[in-house]
Amino acid sequence: MPEPRNDRNDLILALRWPLVLFALAVLGFLAYRETLDRAGEGARAVGELAGSAADRAQQLAEGLFTGDVTERFVSSMPKVDRSGEGRLEVARAEIVERFNRRDERRMFFDVLPLGITEVEIEVPVTYRYHVVLEAEWQIEVRGPVCLVFAPEIRPSLPPSIHTDRMRSRAQQDLLRFDGAEQLESLRRSLTPRLSERAASPGHTDLVREEARRAVETFVRTWLLDQEFWVDDRFSTVRVIFPDELDTAVGAESAGPVEAPEG
Repeated sequence: MPEPRNDRNDLILALRWPLVLFALAVLGFLAYRETLDRAGEGARAVGELAGSAADRAQQLAEGLFTGDVTERFVSSMPKVDRSGEGRLEVARAEIVERFNRRDERRMFFDVLPLGITEVEIEVPVTYRYHVVLEAEWQIEVRGPVCLVFAPEIRPSLPPSIHTDRMRSRAQQDLLRFDGAEQLESLRRSLTPRLSERAASPGHTDLVREEARRAVETFVRTWLLDQEFWVDDRFSTVRVIFPDELDTAVGAESAGPVEAPEG
């Protein structure tokens, strides 16, 4: 007599392999998710570590540059020239200068006039200006700006007097016979008087911007030679002379410029 069929057992037997495959698929998916999560966390950790290391490296490099650049800059300068000191010529200007002298004389307690002598000299003069390389320099890094506190602008003396283009004039009254003497005296006074004019604020201001550009170019060239001007580290070289400290304004984010310590 045949045994009765067990429908429940038949159903279990029929579904066992599909259930096994489904369970393996679920386990595989969970394992894959776990792997992705761990890989993501690892990548984030590596990225954060690399970013932190890069930040520290950049800060270290900038700190080293800021603290070391002035010393390197000064030590690389030429020591002396024929004048006995290292000079960087930064500007020149040719100006036509005029000098005149008027001499009036009297006798007998200034009652009797003896007449007037007037002389005038007009001469082109070339003024040259320099900064002393061995003077105090200070270079600071303020973001993308290389700020250069340069030495003062000085005249290179004596000025060059172009005597070949000199014009002179002497005018004297009938009782005066010293026109040539007065003219020669004025001519002898030219060098000291022109040296005094060369150092005057008015003449220095005429060449200030030319001098600034020359120092900017000098420092920029040095930075390139030293491979400091790399990776867009700087966008500007800014030069400030000692007499500009009270009025100089720093970069927009830096506020007023203050003289460096030391």
